[in-house]
Amino acid sequence: MSNGQELQDGAPHRIVAVIIPCYNEAVTISKVVKDFYRVLPDCTVYVYDNNSTDDTARIAREAGAVVRREPRQGKGNVVRAMLRDIDADCYLLVDGDDTYPAEAAPEMVSKVLDEGYDMVDGDRLSTTYFTENKRPFHNFGNKLVRGMINLLFNSNVRDIMTGYRAMSFGFAKTLPVLSRGFELETEMTIFALDKNVRVLEVPIQYRDRPEGSHSKLNTVSDGIKVIFSIFNLLRNYRPMLFYSILGVITLIISLVLCTSTLHEFMMTRAITHTGRFGWMFVFALLTVTLFAAGFLLSGAAKRDRQNHEVTLNTVVMQWRQLGGAGQASKPVSSPAHASEDDGGDDAVAKISVAQ
Repeated sequence: MSNGQELQDGAPHRIVAVIIPCYNEAVTISKVVKDFYRVLPDCTVYVYDNNSTDDTARIAREAGAVVRREPRQGKGNVVRAMLRDIDADCYLLVDGDDTYPAEAAPEMVSKVLDEGYDMVDGDRLSTTYFTENKRPFHNFGNKLVRGMINLLFNSNVRDIMTGYRAMSFGFAKTLPVLSRGFELETEMTIFALDKNVRVLEVPIQYRDRPEGSHSKLNTVSDGIKVIFSIFNLLRNYRPMLFYSILGVITLIISLVLCTSTLHEFMMTRAITHTGRFGWMFVFALLTVTLFAAGFLLSGAAKRDRQNHEVTLNTVVMQWRQLGGAGQASKPVSSPAHASEDDGGDDAVAKISVAQ
């Protein structure tokens, strides 16, 4: 033993947690759990049941998963609880609908544990998604979101909204999950782009849901939420760009009003539309205010990125001092989940994150 770590074949035994948020996935959850135990025999599969009205929890437990309950509805709420409760060297986030191939898991986990990537995404859109997925508006939405984020954040991400991701301990513990629902994937991608972490996309063979399994994603309402979340995250992470866009719009309006007022004065030597003249100054002042706000908030955003680097380094250092998951392989359960856990987990030291 060295620094409390378990050794296996002379190498540290690193803990992999497969985390599956679930809502009414009784048709597929057993196969999903068994598939991941098959390809990652040393992992622990956690299923967090999000108020399912079917037998998802029972079936997952019978398949060998550690089952817990998250009462706050929404995928974002579930993942927030998972990342807070569970300690592992690598987290593998996957949906419980059997659309993502477990066979890609060993490569994704290896990229995190052996090559040092902070997040590895399973890329659906470069392979089979558009032929397998039978919901055309979902296809359009994925393309729209991908185009918007790549344009606004000057990136080249192929699959923004994939639900199949491997994450390092440091990334998972410093990821601020603020969204409640399906905006989660967009939030994770933009956070990774803003913090300039090491991200890799691995092409995977996506498959559509099997017969009897139904998507919980509402194309229109959830799509609108995702679009709004993009602009909200742009405001937080790229304030200079966000407020400059608004500033250019108000500047154009002000110039149009100015041109109209000046033309009237040149023709009549008088200004009869005093309201228009007043609005010109209002929009001019608003333009200056928006550009000033962008400039000031960009400084705050830069400090936030600096603070994140310090926090990430602190979290990773503390994790190494604890010996990694070899010494903290048992997660702490919050009261909301304790009744659903299938055993008495020992308490372990948790990493303190300075905000």
